[in-house]
Amino acid sequence: MIKNMLRLMIFFGATLMSPFIVHAEPNASNQSAYDFSFETLDGKALPLSEFKGKVILVVNTASKCGFTPQYKGLEELYTKYKDKGLVIVGVPSNDFGQQEPGTSSEIKKFCTLNYGVTFPMTTKQVVTGDDANPFYKWVYSVLGFGSAPKWNFHKYLIDTNGKAVDYYSSITTPDSDKLAAAIEKLLPKKE
Repeated sequence: MIKNMLRLMIFFGATLMSPFIVHAEPNASNQSAYDFSFETLDGKALPLSEFKGKVILVVNTASKCGFTPQYKGLEELYTKYKDKGLVIVGVPSNDFGQQEPGTSSEIKKFCTLNYGVTFPMTTKQVVTGDDANPFYKWVYSVLGFGSAPKWNFHKYLIDTNGKAVDYYSSITTPDSDKLAAAIEKLLPKKE
C-alpha cells in the first residue's frame, strides 16, 4: 500500500511539473552559452559570445511579480561586480502568471524608471516547455531535472568559458551570500 501511494505521489508530482519542464535539444551538451543569442529591448542582437571571459548571470524577469523588487538587487549586484567581470542578462518572460504583459518599450521604461536597470535586457522570451528559447533548452539539458525555471527570477550562472555551472530558484535573492560567493569564485583573477 505504501509503495502504491508513493508511485501515485511521484506520478502526480511529475504530471503537475510537466508544463514547467523544458525539453532539451539533442547534442546540447556539446554547446556553450556562447552558441546562443538574444535580442535586446532595443531590437539589437545580443549574442552571449559578446561576454566571453566574463561570468554571466541569466535571470528570467517579470514586471508584475512578487519577486519584481529583485531588479533592485540585480542592479546592485551588477554595479558591484561589472568591473570585475560579471554581466547580468535579464530575460523578460510572461510564462508565469502572465506577469510580464508589457511590450519591449514598456518593459524598458518600467525597469529604468523604477529600478535604474543598466544591465542588458532581452526581448520577452518563452523559458519553459517545448517553445522555450534555445538557451533555456540547452541550460536545462546541461544542469538537468529540477533546473528549469519554476517561476520568475530564476537564475543561471555561466562561467568565463560559457559553461553552465549552477542555477538558483526565485527565492535566492541577488544579495544572498550563496550567490555572491559563487560569482566571486568564478570571476577572472587579476594578475
